[in-house]
Amino acid sequence: MKIHAIPTDVLTRARELAGTDEHHELHAEAPDTPLRCCLRRAGAGEPLVLFRYAPSAGRGPYEEVGPVFAHAEPCAGPAGTDELPAALCGNQRLLRAYTADGRIHDGGVVAPGALADGVAGWLDDPRVAEVQVRSASHGCFLFAVTRD
Repeated sequence: MKIHAIPTDVLTRARELAGTDEHHELHAEAPDTPLRCCLRRAGAGEPLVLFRYAPSAGRGPYEEVGPVFAHAEPCAGPAGTDELPAALCGNQRLLRAYTADGRIHDGGVVAPGALADGVAGWLDDPRVAEVQVRSASHGCFLFAVTRD
C-alpha cells in the first residue's frame, strides 16, 4: 500500500494564503494536532495553518470538505509512504473507499488496531481505487491510501 499526505501544491497555496482570509487561519501552535503535511502530531511551538481541504478522490456530490492542519512553513513531509503513520492511527478511524470515478464504494468505522486490516480489505476489492482515512470524531481527512 502507498500512503498519501496532502499534495505539495495544495500545501504551498494554503501556506501562501495563511492569515489572509477566513479559510486559511494561522496558528502560533496547536500541540498534538494531526498534521496532514508530514503525517505526525504537532509539537509545542510549531506554527501551523488551518485550512479547508477537499481530497480529490470524492468528486461531484461525493466531494467532502473539511478542516486540516499543516505546518505553516514547508517541512520534510512524511517519513515514509509505505507504512501507515503510527502517530495518526491510534484512535478509532472512519474509512471511505472510493472508486476510480470518484464515487463512494463503501465506508465504515474501524477500532484502534484494526486500521491496517480495514484498509487492506478494501484495497483487495478491484473496484476500490483509494481509501481515505478520517477522524471518526470530526470527519476530517487524515491521509489517503492506494495500492503500490
